[in-house]
Parts: sequence; C-alpha cells; structure tokens
Amino acid sequence: MKAISKYTRFIPYLYFISVIVYWFTYTNRTEGISAYPILLFGIPFIWQLIKPNRNLNFSLGIIFVCVSSYLILAYGLALLDVVNWFGATTSIFTSIGLFILGSFVMALWMIRNSIQKQF
Repeated sequence: MKAISKYTRFIPYLYFISVIVYWFTYTNRTEGISAYPILLFGIPFIWQLIKPNRNLNFSLGIIFVCVSSYLILAYGLALLDVVNWFGATTSIFTSIGLFILGSFVMALWMIRNSIQKQF
C-alpha cells in the first residue's frame, strides 16, 4: 500500500504527458514535421517526474486550472448551444467533455501535491 501511495503523486504528470503524446501523434499524421514543437510542452512534466520542484508544480497547477476553467466555460456554452464550435457529432463532444474534466481534476491534484508538506 505504501508503494501505491508513493507513486500516486505522479499520475497528473503522466496524464498530461499522455495527452501531449496523443496531440503530437495526431498532428504529426496530419501536418508532418511541424508537429515537433508540441513535444516542448512535455518538458516541464518530464522534469517534475525526474526532479520534483514545488514551485514549478504549483505554477503548472495554477496555469492548467485556469486553462481548464476556460475550457469548462467554452464547453458549457457549446453544451447550451450558445456557440456551436464542435459540430453535430455527439461522441466527440462527450470525449471532449471527459478530457476537459480530466484536465481540471489533474490540475487540482497537482496543486494539492504542491501544497502538501512532503513532495
């Protein structure tokens, strides 16, 4: 049980790294070599896995809470059909909602990790 609780603090970073890898592979298939700058977004998360830093963790958490809050607002407006950004496909609309919710939860988890005494 200690091993599981020891490694659970790395889950948010692995989540964001997996999102960046998915974004890179999708963009690489459609646009080619211009997708490689996307990999630069993964550097802070990989750095947190290698050498954790409380200030970087808190900064990443705050940034992604703000971005996720904006995405929740945009998703809510699209859900209420105020703005039609996503088109008519409901399966993609549902997966986008799960992604936005997951990003928000993981960002809050990162802030929680940086506030705890032991990191």
